[in-house]
Amino acid sequence: MPLSPSYHAMTLPRSLKWIAGAVIAPVVLALLFIAIFGWNWLRAPIERMALEKTGRVLAINGDLRVTLGWPRPRLRANAVTFANPLWTQEKQMLAADAVEITLDLSQLLGRKLVFPELRLERPVVFLEQGTEGRKSWLLDQQQQDPGARIQIDRLTLDQGTLGYDDAVQKTSIRAELASLTPPAGSTADTGLTFSAHGRYKGQALTAQGNGGPVLALRDESTPYPLTIDASVGHTRVRAEGSVTSLLKFTAVDLALALSGDNLAQLYPLLGITFPATRSYVTAGHLLHSGNSWRYEKFSGRIGTSDIAGSLQVKTGGQRPALTAELTSSVLDLADLGPLIGSRPGSVQAAKQAARQLPTEPPQTAAVTPAQARVLPDQSFNTERWRSVDAEVSLRAKALKREKELPLEDLVAHLSLQDGLLTLDPLNFGLAGGQLNSVVTLDGRTDPITAHAKVRARKILLAKLFPTAELNQASIGQINGEFDLAGQGNSVGRMLAGSNGKVGLVVSGGEISKLMMEKAGLHLWEILQLSLSGDRLIKLRCAVADFEVKNGKMQTDALVLDTQVTTLLGSGNVDLAQERLDLTFNQKTKATSPLALRSPIYVRGSFAKPELGVDKTRVAVRALGALALGVVNPFLTLLPLIDAGPGQDSDCGQLVRDARALPHPKSQKK
Repeated sequence: MPLSPSYHAMTLPRSLKWIAGAVIAPVVLALLFIAIFGWNWLRAPIERMALEKTGRVLAINGDLRVTLGWPRPRLRANAVTFANPLWTQEKQMLAADAVEITLDLSQLLGRKLVFPELRLERPVVFLEQGTEGRKSWLLDQQQQDPGARIQIDRLTLDQGTLGYDDAVQKTSIRAELASLTPPAGSTADTGLTFSAHGRYKGQALTAQGNGGPVLALRDESTPYPLTIDASVGHTRVRAEGSVTSLLKFTAVDLALALSGDNLAQLYPLLGITFPATRSYVTAGHLLHSGNSWRYEKFSGRIGTSDIAGSLQVKTGGQRPALTAELTSSVLDLADLGPLIGSRPGSVQAAKQAARQLPTEPPQTAAVTPAQARVLPDQSFNTERWRSVDAEVSLRAKALKREKELPLEDLVAHLSLQDGLLTLDPLNFGLAGGQLNSVVTLDGRTDPITAHAKVRARKILLAKLFPTAELNQASIGQINGEFDLAGQGNSVGRMLAGSNGKVGLVVSGGEISKLMMEKAGLHLWEILQLSLSGDRLIKLRCAVADFEVKNGKMQTDALVLDTQVTTLLGSGNVDLAQERLDLTFNQKTKATSPLALRSPIYVRGSFAKPELGVDKTRVAVRALGALALGVVNPFLTLLPLIDAGPGQDSDCGQLVRDARALPHPKSQKK
């Protein structure tokens, strides 16, 4: 028999009531339980769960309150501590007067613990990284699983202490944070101040600054305002601007000033090789987005040289890629010394040390002591060359240098690819001409394999020796080539074992007659020109041709042919011992009534070169003149008269003759 509609209408509401009661009753009972006993009953289950999952004690010693909401309820617990693992130095990882968190339940259902917001009141936090990849903030039992961590998006601290230790990296930092006091009558958060001290990667660290009230650790949409003044070792950093996502550095926009003793000291901080330099200071604009870091429109100085330009580092490849465009209005040549391994003041120190050495005969001259060396001897640190690939251009409009070195400007491009360093070009303006160079240093080998090819073009003779008064009026252009290859971990050691050729030539021009009469030891002409004034004479040719073997430059041809005198040279230059051993013989082209006629010797070290004559031969000629003077006073001049060949010689033949001269080694045989 079918049921009547009135029956359905009567029974359906009754069933709904039973269902509703079954659902609501537990909720009502739970709310009644919470109303009577509060949320503190959750403390024990939470502490027990933390111990089971992490093996570390979580203690909630104060009240626990919960503000319900979906999907993000808020929990507040007072007097909270959370232990560090047993291997750490500090007992507690966290101790706070209060901890207030927002929990993302949607993430928790996916077994991922996410705190969109975390607020700590008067916290003391100690984080430590140990050996074998253990990190105290990882919550697995071994502290090695990167996924076993709490994700915190936004962190608020009113005041507290933060500590971080990493024995492997020689890092130990302690920081103090405090909230700024808001203006009278204001309730808005005004941010926080911080100070830190300790050691970072073995270097002393101090820092202070201020930031916004909420640390945007993972917030990739809100820039976090930041001002910081820090010193790490001898490097000082001052920055003001904003950082988006403090953990990921998604974006950076900072006015940045850097200063320090040496750009190479940035390597431990950045992991990128910079060249050794003198003290520096720069100020510019640091920007970061994606995989690019840019230090734009910076200016400053390195040593006493001004420097400006832009620099960019791109990450994401096998190694960081650095590009830079640099300019200098006045570049002090001394500031380039550390780049090639020259110690500051080394040349001056070498000269000072050389002055204190006893003068010795050429055949018994001692080896140049280390303290008197001129060539750069500091080793390149090739282990760092593979930390970065680089393309750097530098243009200097003018060079500040010693008067003896007539360099004028500089254009250089440095390329560093997988440990292979190339300078192409490395061009200097020199004495009105150009010194064009290509240098390669292969840091993939030990010792470094080096090759240098240099071309000298249109160098003006008058400007080449600016401190030599006798040369100021000389006219002529010098051209030449240097092609040297060697091995060594410093410039000095590369040259000490180098092989190749060195050649210079001057064809045509004019030169100081007084200078050449002095070179010929023509006393009568020197006296005449000193009284009447110097004048120019024809420079027919000059050639300097050396073969370089195992660091010793042996003369193939060394000729200077002028209208009045021809100088033929022979000998060698020892790059390993930094010693000179050259001899010049004169051939006079006109009769001189009063001349000493002695070879000219260039001896000594690079730091203390010595110019001299054969004193025995000069003494014999002088004694001969005196002896004849006893017989007849007019005969006194006979031994001092240099008749000379009386005609010009072919320049090509002079070079052939010079190359035919026996080397010092064959003379000894």
